[in-house]
Amino acid sequence: MRKSLFAIGLLAAVVSVQAQNVLLHVDDAATTYVSKGTLVYTGGGLQMRGSGLIENHGNFMVNGASTDSFKTITTGGVDKAEGSTTTNFVNKLNEPNAYATPNTNSSTATPTYTYGQLYIAGIPQTNITGIVDQEYRSIKHGSYQQIGLPFYDKTVSSLSTELGKTFTNVRGSQNEVLLYGNLPVISYNVATNLKVGVGGQTGPSYLYYMLGGSGLDVSTALKTLKGRPVTDIGQTVTLQNAGNGVNFGTNGTATNSYNEQYKSYVQDRFAIAAGGTAWQGNYGKNIYQFSNPFLTNLDLSGIAYDEPISSGTNDGVNLSTIYGVRLEPGQVTTTSGGTLSTSQGKFITFNAGVPTGDVDYMMIRPMGTFVIKLNNNTNADQLNFSNIRRFNYYSRVLGAGPYVGNGVANKSASKTSSGTVKQLGVIGLDSAGNEVGRTYYVVYPNGTTGHSADSKTQVTARSVDLIGTYEEATTGGIDNNYSNSYWLYLNEANENNFKGKNVKLINYDLTKVKSYKFEIRENAALVANGTHQLSTGIGFYYKAANGSVMEAKQGDVIPVTNEDYNLYYGEPDSFLAVDKTTAAKPSRTVVVYNPEITNYIVRFDPNWKKADIEVYDMSGKLVISKKAVDASTDFVIELNNAIKNSYVVKIVSDKGETVNTKILK
Repeated sequence: MRKSLFAIGLLAAVVSVQAQNVLLHVDDAATTYVSKGTLVYTGGGLQMRGSGLIENHGNFMVNGASTDSFKTITTGGVDKAEGSTTTNFVNKLNEPNAYATPNTNSSTATPTYTYGQLYIAGIPQTNITGIVDQEYRSIKHGSYQQIGLPFYDKTVSSLSTELGKTFTNVRGSQNEVLLYGNLPVISYNVATNLKVGVGGQTGPSYLYYMLGGSGLDVSTALKTLKGRPVTDIGQTVTLQNAGNGVNFGTNGTATNSYNEQYKSYVQDRFAIAAGGTAWQGNYGKNIYQFSNPFLTNLDLSGIAYDEPISSGTNDGVNLSTIYGVRLEPGQVTTTSGGTLSTSQGKFITFNAGVPTGDVDYMMIRPMGTFVIKLNNNTNADQLNFSNIRRFNYYSRVLGAGPYVGNGVANKSASKTSSGTVKQLGVIGLDSAGNEVGRTYYVVYPNGTTGHSADSKTQVTARSVDLIGTYEEATTGGIDNNYSNSYWLYLNEANENNFKGKNVKLINYDLTKVKSYKFEIRENAALVANGTHQLSTGIGFYYKAANGSVMEAKQGDVIPVTNEDYNLYYGEPDSFLAVDKTTAAKPSRTVVVYNPEITNYIVRFDPNWKKADIEVYDMSGKLVISKKAVDASTDFVIELNNAIKNSYVVKIVSDKGETVNTKILK
């Protein structure tokens, strides 16, 4: 086979050698600097000797074959072993202080956070013996840092030196290393003497790891992890049977093999928003947690559609029953009963035929993680990680247009024949212009208005979120049947039957949310700044309480003057614009289970000061009565766990707001 070497940019002290499986050789003490924005391509193996260094700020592609190698060797020609302190190939972070900033998902935008990427193709794992240094900096996730470990045959204990803390095997100590098992729905302890990326030990390199966060500083200090890169050969997983046969128990009270209750760590913000019931049906099932196994970006934009990537070639990835993905785990807390994610995270759904929601997060960085939620367990679709790698910081333009074309799979077929998907993002900003919350409203011809099992794109918001929308009544405004059950981060409605009707946007903290910024997309693509009217000739509108109906335009920032706003797709008529909805703003007070104390707590709406609490058993007997409870901290509902009973909880604020809910044990 003829070898080729193609490089754009600066190459220094590189020698091509006529070895059997090495085309590009960097000799001892030589340095090759790959600048930001540069592509270096070699059509054969790569070798670095002694202290020979490739400092990669750009894109380095090694496109080899089964006889080629990726090697780091001593001056004596021996492969360097794990633990070598010499740096031979390093992927650098170009803007390390911008690690928390997402890149705008657009080919016309300048990325704010860039880094060196290494792409190895066609070389078997046995021939990849070279050690790569991967720089790492990330948002601190709290009790457990969720991370990918894109290395082969790397001993877990080596993380202690690299990350500056000692990892142990003690579960629940926040010093252990965990990996997530998708089928049994459980996180396993990983002994520190085991190796990652080895079949029979921890398994494939796309596993989802959680590193104990005690004393782990990844946000203020740059870290470097070292290891052998992973081959792209055989990096395919079948998505089937996650949670199949697992009994979560009533309200998630069944326990796993570590005696942890499922409700202490299993979450599903997709199922409830799609009309499901907690701990029943698809709730907590068909969820797959993965990480990026490569030192190159992953592009998730087309995973629901078997898309062309070159002439006559598709990417071979078509997750035909996907609901959505969760990205950027955010802040994570844990208790002795398990882990619990308490941060917002980012969400993208696919059922509309195009990605909806946080589409700027579709590119997964090296060492990044993501979670896939499927609608059901009917198909055995495969996710080929190798086919969705991408150097760019924005996703591919799929098909013959934005998510349209012969390659688009079944979901978008109905969409393209009936209309586009329109999305209004509302971003809450503080007085300094920093984001403190966001929510989305999506409309399209096949969308579903109101609470329904047919909802396709929705994701619930959390009780602690500052802004969000509520499930709409078919005539507009809040559907009070569900206002105390959930509210929405990503809301959808049918653009035809709900045109001109209002969705309620609620702001729960006017002291923090001072303005709203509008982000408008059509078929997942941002429209031009200042745009209001979309391809239908219709656009989104907003109205503050007692205010005028105004056009929502891409990029506009408006001051927030009231807690209660209305959002519309299509201008409302004069009657609807008056907004005669009389429903009060729903409370965010909720009753939740706290696994650390193995009991239920009342978590109060931040606006509450005092509250009266009454708890009744199912016979109607009053078992707990507390007056003027301080609402600034959680209230523990002290129930006898030995008694399996159900209870009704009534909570009344000092202003007369009432929340009624049930505890089912």
